[in-house]
Amino acid sequence: MSEAAKPDEAKPEAAKPAPPERADAAAWLAVAAGTLGALMATLDISIVNSSLPTIQGEIGASGTEGTWIATGYLVSEIVIIPLCGWLERVFGLRTFLLVAAGLFTVFSMLCGLSTSLGMMIVGRVGQGFTGGAMIPTAQTIIATRLPRNQQAIGTAMFGATAILGPVIGPLIGGWLTEHLSWHYAFFLNLPICIGLIVLLLVGLPHVKAQTSQLLEADWLGIAGLAAFLGGLTVVLEEGQREQWFSSELIIWLTLLSVSGFVLMMIGQFTAKRPVIRLKLLLSRQFGSVVVMGTMIGMVVYGTSYVIPQFLATVAGYNSLQAGQIVALSGVPSLMMMPFVPILFRKLDIRLAVGFGLVVLAFSAWMETSLTALAAGDDFIPSQLMRGLGTIFAMMFLSQAAIQSVSREFAADASGLFNAARNMGGSLALAGVAVVQDQRLWFHQRRLEETMDANRGGVQDYLATQVHALGGLPQALQSLNGIVQVQALTLTYIDLFWILAVGICCVTPLVLFLRPLNKNAPPEAAH
Repeated sequence: MSEAAKPDEAKPEAAKPAPPERADAAAWLAVAAGTLGALMATLDISIVNSSLPTIQGEIGASGTEGTWIATGYLVSEIVIIPLCGWLERVFGLRTFLLVAAGLFTVFSMLCGLSTSLGMMIVGRVGQGFTGGAMIPTAQTIIATRLPRNQQAIGTAMFGATAILGPVIGPLIGGWLTEHLSWHYAFFLNLPICIGLIVLLLVGLPHVKAQTSQLLEADWLGIAGLAAFLGGLTVVLEEGQREQWFSSELIIWLTLLSVSGFVLMMIGQFTAKRPVIRLKLLLSRQFGSVVVMGTMIGMVVYGTSYVIPQFLATVAGYNSLQAGQIVALSGVPSLMMMPFVPILFRKLDIRLAVGFGLVVLAFSAWMETSLTALAAGDDFIPSQLMRGLGTIFAMMFLSQAAIQSVSREFAADASGLFNAARNMGGSLALAGVAVVQDQRLWFHQRRLEETMDANRGGVQDYLATQVHALGGLPQALQSLNGIVQVQALTLTYIDLFWILAVGICCVTPLVLFLRPLNKNAPPEAAH
């Protein structure tokens, strides 16, 4: 019998008082606090996506620079997630979450008051560090405050928020932008954080801090992790605009990233308890889970960024309309969530994850047939399919991530898996900027090459436009606008092709998955 399936009486912790069969009100308030914190953190990942053009215009940022408003949040969240288990032990769960919630509120206000790109990025990075702390800690609350027979309910609550947060973010942000102002997408966090702090004070007991663990921390690993992930993402984000290694900035950032990786690896061999156990990736099953989770993160966060941009720049949608389309992918997730515990017991993980990945690939492939005349209705079928694929693939992979390792390393596995999913989102946003710069230029040149000024069709169009617009300069400007829209459409099609091919490449990894332990309680995951 596997360790995860052994009865509680056979485990060392059986000496502790057994948890009650039914959780008390304080326990459910703690779960509600964890769920609310996770919802707020995941919501703020994408809440700016649909209103990004408006924000960029007001703070004076270009389209490429604007991706940092989303990327800065994800990068800092990736760095903090693997550190949460250690920070919980050092400061105590309630104190840690109270500090995180308070600072998240401060950084949210800073974002809402931003008047420049630099001010906004500082606020978003701060939001990512503090918001990311509230995601894995929600898992801890469910595991420690609820009895085993009620953990499935907590898992369903948390799963709904973790999946819905990124997809309803653009809808809420769009509504606030259209009816109030984009500033309120950040000011919204103030009343939510006040409610969260009250729930934490009531639902969680105070635990004495163990500051002595600060002396035993894997400081090399912590510094290396931050330098590696931060440097890598900046290189990916700015490389195209800075002409890659012809730029001194990119060279120094690459050296920073490589140095960070070396420090992180030194920590793996010298620290008593490495901040992140990379050796878990050597497991065939867990390594496959992480790779697939990274790809799913690229799809979920990449599409929640690309689709609003397409609808705003090509279809002329406002922030609210674009957010409504993105939120459609949350409908299947919300409808399926109550059945997740049953699916865990009935479906083979390889079949479930394989089905989810195939559906995700097909949803991306459907969007490669877009034209410059496409509107929100053209995204409805693919968005609904994307939501269905996400719930099957991500929820089963989150369970496999925990069960792939011994119980001793379950927290490390959860941190790695969650960080990998968000790393996928960060890579997707950085990749979008690179592909847009390169392919937009490519398609513009190709379209211009086909438009010979002596061709009858071109001359007829210009003659018509000169008559309609009142002059040749206006007619040429109109023709250039058409070329721009067509080139942009082809660029977005390239992005969806890349996502579809990427999913197809990782789908065979489902063969490395082992069946889930049917007796283990569902684990929460972001």
